[in-house]
Amino acid sequence: MSKVLTEKEGHIFIITINRPDQRNCVDGETAGLLEDAWKRFRDDHDLYVAIITGAGDLAFCSGADLKNLASLGPGLKATREQKRRFITHGPGYMGYTRQVDIYKPILAAINGDALAGGLEVSCLADIRIAAQHSRFAVANRRWNVPLIDGGTQRLPRILGMGRAMELIITGRFIDAQEALRIGLVNEVVPRGEALERAKELGAGICELPQGAIRTDKQAALMGFGRPLEEGLRIEAEVGQTTLESFDTLEGASAFAQKRKPKFKQDE
Repeated sequence: MSKVLTEKEGHIFIITINRPDQRNCVDGETAGLLEDAWKRFRDDHDLYVAIITGAGDLAFCSGADLKNLASLGPGLKATREQKRRFITHGPGYMGYTRQVDIYKPILAAINGDALAGGLEVSCLADIRIAAQHSRFAVANRRWNVPLIDGGTQRLPRILGMGRAMELIITGRFIDAQEALRIGLVNEVVPRGEALERAKELGAGICELPQGAIRTDKQAALMGFGRPLEEGLRIEAEVGQTTLESFDTLEGASAFAQKRKPKFKQDE
């Protein structure tokens, strides 16, 4: 059985980390399969929304497989050049966590613990749905393992610097309700229902025209943290590509004519 399962449901692409007996931790093979899955989603025109989840109901992902650490990244025997290239251009130890070129919507169905690198994987998502028994923590704090899959950059963007630094420095565990309160997750659902809720939400997103969603996500990612003037310039440049598209003209015409639009993406 593959360590990463992929499934297509309509325009939704479901990626499942499939190591439930290992609390869905990620070794080198799993990371490679995750990278392949994310690239497939990025490049397939017929896939609109991705959902990342874990097998079973104990863990979404418990982070890197520390028992097989040598299998991750460039490997312990890598040359200095191989290590340098991985650090500067690599996909990330957890599959595709150091890349920012996916502008399609990503949802996380968090079905249990999201710890250490698993928390970083969840932060790839634009929207996080958590089962009520889920826990979150920078649990690698106790083993002197740094956050090197986006945690130091994405957590402050999601939570704000104060909340993020508390989690990063203390390594304390929080439950789903606290995660909801501080904005780490968007919604909490009963145990066993996170994936179905993510599918429901994803299906609604798939019914929308996709062009503006993608350029708006791109502009938000590229402009975050920049001076307002620069962010507005990025928004204008990125949005212009959609503004001039057939689907935007069709949407405006359909609105004016009080009819259902016929977007090219639906052909």
